[in-house]
Amino acid sequence: MTSNGNLEWRVNMGDGTTEILRPEASFMKNIMMRIKNFIWGGLLLKAWKFLEKAWGIANSEPKKAVHGLKVGLALTIVSIFYYMRPLYEGVGGNAMWAIMTVVVTFESTVGATFYKCVNRVIGTSLAGCLGIGVHWIAAESGDKFEPIILGISLFLLASVTTFSRFIPSVKSRFDYGAMIFVLTFCLVSISGYRVEKLFELARTRISTIAIGTSLCIFVSMLFCPIWAGSQLQSLTARNLDKLAHSLDGCVSEYFENDDDTEEMKNNEDEKNNNSKVEGYKCVLNSKASEESMANFARWEPAHGRFGFRHPWKKYLEVGGVMRKSAYCIEALHGCLNSEIQAPNSLKLHLAEPCKALSSSSSEVLKELSIVIKKMKKSTKIDFLVSNMNVAVQELQNAIKSFPSTQMEVSLSEQEEEANNEDHKAATTTIPPLMKLLPLATLVSLLIETTSRIEHVVNAVETLANVANYDSEDEKKKPSSSDNHDHNVAMRVFPEA
Repeated sequence: MTSNGNLEWRVNMGDGTTEILRPEASFMKNIMMRIKNFIWGGLLLKAWKFLEKAWGIANSEPKKAVHGLKVGLALTIVSIFYYMRPLYEGVGGNAMWAIMTVVVTFESTVGATFYKCVNRVIGTSLAGCLGIGVHWIAAESGDKFEPIILGISLFLLASVTTFSRFIPSVKSRFDYGAMIFVLTFCLVSISGYRVEKLFELARTRISTIAIGTSLCIFVSMLFCPIWAGSQLQSLTARNLDKLAHSLDGCVSEYFENDDDTEEMKNNEDEKNNNSKVEGYKCVLNSKASEESMANFARWEPAHGRFGFRHPWKKYLEVGGVMRKSAYCIEALHGCLNSEIQAPNSLKLHLAEPCKALSSSSSEVLKELSIVIKKMKKSTKIDFLVSNMNVAVQELQNAIKSFPSTQMEVSLSEQEEEANNEDHKAATTTIPPLMKLLPLATLVSLLIETTSRIEHVVNAVETLANVANYDSEDEKKKPSSSDNHDHNVAMRVFPEA
């Protein structure tokens, strides 16, 4: 018996020791313990992780949280039509259509909200008027022909409208309206066959939809508006910066990859560098976002620095030439992970001109990003392009002056290493000349990238001229030393 007065069972073992026998927990107690562990270790832990993730999204992208609050505000206001009897009696039980309209048409940007609201009003109005007209013709034809006329009209209009959604011009601007047109015409034509007060039904539904769409536009524009045009402008500027960092990072990493004296970097620094080097992937994957934003921006009214008929298509042209440059940078990034690498002695000969060219090219891209951000023409862009062309000429001169004796020495060193050391079979079978191809590929891709960057410059300048960007102040012009370098560059490249 223990000190607490409870019985305790002991078993004598063969070696002279004793073991305490403890009673097994009851069946109900085991179930309660499992339920407790499930609640505390499962549901509450998952709920806490979900809240942490939601807080992280709201903290990093507050526009999403603002959009949620705006939708809640719009639904609260439109629900007054149900709560207040005078308003409810004015629209009847169809007040629910106003709530449904807010739910399906309220989008995160003003342009997307305008797009859906206008399409819904036009589609509903046209389908309602056409449905009433077809119903009147069918009713005048008699009871025998009424269902036949309604069925034929429904078949023809639904088929033609659905096919029109595949036309690019219709799909980009009126795809949602075409879908609403088919839906509304079906409701009017089918319900009109049994409902007597068809005109009253159409009137109340159109009025409630008008109430819902106008409320969406009102809340979207007045409470923390999020403009699709501004987002397109910011996306284009960010992509230019990412291209600049990727180009600079690829060339720097290639020529520093085999440096034994380089100190080891921290893991966080490596992750940051990798994210900057691989920024070109965002440019390659942004085509759909750019087209969507440009389409929604067309529906937005004049706001801020964006007037009516702003050339949003020119942003798409800039994005297209940017992607062509990103493809070259992607190929440059592939040279980093190539199994066949050029010898360090040959890399060192071209390291400085290649880095100078990548640096000057990235400066051009960064300046173009500033042009789009500030919507002001740059007075330095011609000077930066001239520097880039000078860097191209210096790289070509470095290739022409490539010492043949140094190449022969490096190739003979590779042959001796392959003969004296036990390398892998895949390495020994590679001819020494093949190890020069990655370096030649990188140089050719780098020169091709600069030519494509010039197309980006032309696209941005066209955008600046069409959109009437302001000119920079005279104070921001290059200094006298810069003008001297610019004149030298113009003598080297008179066409620049």
